[in-house]
Amino acid sequence: MKTAIITGVSKGIGKALCELLLSKNYKVAGIGQHKPEIDHQHLTFIKADVRNYIEVADAILQIKTIYNNQIDVLINNAGLGYFGNIEDMPIEQWHEMFDTNVDGIFYTCKEIIPIMKQQQSGHIINIASTAALEGMPQVAAYCASKWAVKGFTESLWRELRDYKIKVTCVYPGSTKTDFFRNSPGIKPHDYMLMPEDVASMIVYAIETPANFHQVNLEVRPLQPKGPK
Repeated sequence: MKTAIITGVSKGIGKALCELLLSKNYKVAGIGQHKPEIDHQHLTFIKADVRNYIEVADAILQIKTIYNNQIDVLINNAGLGYFGNIEDMPIEQWHEMFDTNVDGIFYTCKEIIPIMKQQQSGHIINIASTAALEGMPQVAAYCASKWAVKGFTESLWRELRDYKIKVTCVYPGSTKTDFFRNSPGIKPHDYMLMPEDVASMIVYAIETPANFHQVNLEVRPLQPKGPK
């Protein structure tokens, strides 16, 4: 059986990925602060804060033991956003975004890459956002964190390709999840992307042939505000 680690598994895209990979006979280890409402014999949940390197390293050590040092897929899904004018943004919110969206990815990759290099195989998925591709008013801080994810991923796939490790960056547009809980002016609705559809696209990329490498996956809702 193949194995996968997913961060941020309690809701949204992370939970959808967890369910889909389990249905495809993967062993899945979820890292996060809240356990997903999924009951499956091949799901292992380890409570850890991706902003804390010690907790991440300990969680991955446990997973390595459980999976006998076999890690086929790492999906860095955990992330959050706060919005508003830069001069009004609390310092704590800026740091929380970078600690989660950027540092969390660095921590998991730092621990997992040596395993994948030894295997000479593996696939790392970093979930960014279309906010990593274009600036938006009142989204500067979140955009900055996701542009960092883009730059990190663009460099990483070039570092790892000769070790037969794939690295893919995913750029979803607005998705019907609880991501917008920190943005009172935006409510999730059915014209947004569905997390299950984004998960299906990611799993397709994971299952492509060994020499087929999708570096960037950008997806947007066709009519994000509904039909005119």
